Amino acid sequence: MASDSPESLMTLCTDYCLHNLEGTLCYLLDNETLRLHPDIFLPSEICDRLVNEYVELVNSDSIFEHNESFFTLFSDPRSTRLARIHLREDIVQDQDLEAIRKQDLVELFLTNCEKLTAKSLQTLTSFSPTLISLSLFGCSNIFLEEEKPGGCEEHFNPSRQVLVKDFTFEGFSRLRFLNLGRMTEGMKVETLIRPLASLTALDLSHIQLNSILFLTQWKDSLASLVLYNMDLCEEHIQAIAQLRKLRHLDISRDRLFTYYKFKLTRKVLNLFVENLVNLTSLDISGHTMLENCTISSMEEKAGQTSTNPEKSSIAPFRNLKRPLQFLGLFETSLCRLSYIPAYKVTGDKNEDQVLNAIEAYTEHRQEVTSRAINLLFDIARIERCTQLLRALKLVITALKCHKYDKNIQVTGSAALFYLTNSEYRMEQSIKLRRQVIQVVLNGMESYQEVTVQRNCCLTLCNFSIPEELEFQYRRVNELLLNILNPTRQDESIQRIAVHLCNALVCQVDNDHKEAVGKMGFVMTMLKLIQKKLVDKTCDQVMEFSWSALWNITDETPDNCEMFLNYNGMKLFLECLKEFPNKQELHRNMLGLLGNVAEVQELRPQLMTSQFISVFSNLLDSEADGIEVSYNACGVLSHIMFDGPDAWAIPEPRREEVVDRMWAAIQRWDVNSRRNINYRIPIVHCYLFQLYKAFNICLGSLHSYGITDKYCPLLIKEGGLLLLQDMIKMASARPETKEMGRKVIEHCNNFMDENMDTSR
Repeated sequence: MASDSPESLMTLCTDYCLHNLEGTLCYLLDNETLRLHPDIFLPSEICDRLVNEYVELVNSDSIFEHNESFFTLFSDPRSTRLARIHLREDIVQDQDLEAIRKQDLVELFLTNCEKLTAKSLQTLTSFSPTLISLSLFGCSNIFLEEEKPGGCEEHFNPSRQVLVKDFTFEGFSRLRFLNLGRMTEGMKVETLIRPLASLTALDLSHIQLNSILFLTQWKDSLASLVLYNMDLCEEHIQAIAQLRKLRHLDISRDRLFTYYKFKLTRKVLNLFVENLVNLTSLDISGHTMLENCTISSMEEKAGQTSTNPEKSSIAPFRNLKRPLQFLGLFETSLCRLSYIPAYKVTGDKNEDQVLNAIEAYTEHRQEVTSRAINLLFDIARIERCTQLLRALKLVITALKCHKYDKNIQVTGSAALFYLTNSEYRMEQSIKLRRQVIQVVLNGMESYQEVTVQRNCCLTLCNFSIPEELEFQYRRVNELLLNILNPTRQDESIQRIAVHLCNALVCQVDNDHKEAVGKMGFVMTMLKLIQKKLVDKTCDQVMEFSWSALWNITDETPDNCEMFLNYNGMKLFLECLKEFPNKQELHRNMLGLLGNVAEVQELRPQLMTSQFISVFSNLLDSEADGIEVSYNACGVLSHIMFDGPDAWAIPEPRREEVVDRMWAAIQRWDVNSRRNINYRIPIVHCYLFQLYKAFNICLGSLHSYGITDKYCPLLIKEGGLLLLQDMIKMASARPETKEMGRKVIEHCNNFMDENMDTSR
């Protein structure tokens, strides 16, 4: 079971301050620019966290707005100290790095910051005396400068850029870790990094170099080398073999990325094992083996496993002195062997290997990560996921990290659907499920693509609605309404989205309903109904739309008025005419009109001969048990409450309608159980009405069959006293008095059980 323990005080304070900068750490200068209060002094532990969490919030929370002057808060190291910061995506621009150039940074990770230009290279030099770790992964424009400096165009234009010629890492004397992954093509890597005397870790992912012999200048210090997606040759292999201090080597590739001439052989692996004696981590994922490197044994065929190098099924690894800590074999045939001399292996053989792959490749290799998550999807769908919490956290991380990557969003949202279903519900904490909801909503916002939208909507269906979605109530409603707005939409998405909308407005307080109504909920549902009428189709979308309108108009006069103003009654009559035999549809429509009729100010709009005749005819309906007849009677009862003077139509006559109402009530089965969850007793709605209408309402109350659920409400509202007064009335019908006595008897029996009715 995942922990529901509260967040640390540091986390809570950081989150609160970032959401309330002006009210905590800052003030607004000229109503625009953030400035730090002069009496605030923050150490690096707090400042690092503020910056890193800020970047995370901007990238993962659509509601959180980026402030252009945020980084200026950390411009003065006398009041704010930065040491280790991780910045990503397009929110980071040249002026942001310039704002913090006086800081003594030890670690600076810039990931996919494509808006950074060569101007930021000069800023980087200001960090050179202290910088130990630097990542420029995916900063594809940082080594580009304007071909004609001083041009009149204000905005950065990559088509007018040329490679920087005079920049090197000269002066970065303490730099030990450097990531240049996805660096701009054409840069001379050797010239760029040659001045780095202390280099111990280098990442050259996605960079094609004809020779890497220059790396041997660090053969006595380089401990980690990543050459992911570099097209290797024999010269590369010989150079790598000279780097005898290597502990981590990654020569993996994306199997689908491009054609590679190089094929991995037993000879190459033997060379690594013999020369790189300190190796603890090796990744050869995606490689095609040119020759057989495996050794089979009877023990392996029996299904046994072992990490002992002496028993290795991969022949070259039998010469290892100890098992590797990590071995990347994703998308190779080697991962399916039994005797693999490594404690952690990536591959596609089982759940553990797949989760290891997602964990290892998420940050920088989304193309591989999406395929690994797809494997996890199959495991969760077909088998049972045994490491549920780990799987969920890894998928959530991948979706957050790659919010704009379509493949990740498609596979991740699909996996979440199976990882959050009822089978796994008890293993998940509230906190974890909220994280799932947030990344699902992020996906819905970022991608209008049909598959992502469908997966996200289906995943939301795994949650208790509205309870589990209430913390994001407005946001989820806005997203669902956006999905339903287009006139043409995937039918399955419409059905799921309307179902979710209906569930979200059922059994929530009136403030929520009114807020959703103002978002355009009523109009959206009526548009869907109009579209279905044009298509002459009565399906689940049509029925759910009327049901949603029924729920959102309950005790919310504003929403009822919207329904009338947007020609809801016209659609009601058209649906009744077009689909005369659709019982569920009739029940939903009449339930909605019952809500409208409860609003006294709106009842005159229902007082037309056409509407009253329709309601009167529906009294005789036997559709869906007593539901349609009951709801029609409810609408008319409210209208009757306004008295004879309000009856502004000559036909049908009021007395005639009253008689038809009473006849309908007499036909109802008193043992019927209806499907509505009233939050107030029916007596509260109908008592204090005129004599004949009151008789009708009491008949309705009795026919509904008072249950234990409604006894406390009836007692609390003072209904028993009113019933006793009614029984004494000479004008009351005998049948009505008998019904009243039975209701009182039922409630008295309920009170004898000593139930608390004070709440």
